[in-house]
Amino acid sequence: MKEALRLVAITDNLRDGQEGLAGRVSAAARGGATMIQVRLKHATGRELVEVTRALVQAVSVPVVVNDRVDVAIAAGAAGVHLGVQDLPVAAARHLAPPGFIIGASLGDVLEQPTTEGADYVGVGPIFPTPTKSDAGNAIGVSGMTSLLALSSRPAVAIGGVTAANAGEIVRAGAAGVAVISAIFGADDPELAARELRQAIDRAFGQTVRS
Repeated sequence: MKEALRLVAITDNLRDGQEGLAGRVSAAARGGATMIQVRLKHATGRELVEVTRALVQAVSVPVVVNDRVDVAIAAGAAGVHLGVQDLPVAAARHLAPPGFIIGASLGDVLEQPTTEGADYVGVGPIFPTPTKSDAGNAIGVSGMTSLLALSSRPAVAIGGVTAANAGEIVRAGAAGVAVISAIFGADDPELAARELRQAIDRAFGQTVRS
């Protein structure tokens, strides 16, 4: 599981259509993304299923869906990432097939009980970012380490993560990072993912991908 969490690329939008998004996601995977999270806030359920199916076919890394357990199961995705207001982890586990990955968001100590039963937690926002509505509540690396102490599950850090700070984050205890704009806001998603992955691998003391 931890290897799959090293670099989670979260989709941004369908500005270039389903084919365009599939191309950008494939580029991110070539650059070193280890998991794809489908997050398309303005897409319909049907669009989400179609896009997710296309991405599952396009990449060899696990594809998970943000919020929607029904979409993830219908599209044959590897799992789902649940927010605090989404279906409880236990209920999602009851619906899901064996081996289904379930992640849960963790932004403060009060949310810790909602993550029980999850395979991993998404901690943040670490730094301010315009793509998260709660960016004003950025917890910083010190806040992240405090939350990590509450959970035995591997954690992915999200919020304002870049190649410049990814190493600091994983050295502080995160299993990996999750990014949106740092990859899909870049002109070259493959290069952006490669730079992030190199920073992460260096922090883990591993051979850097070329």
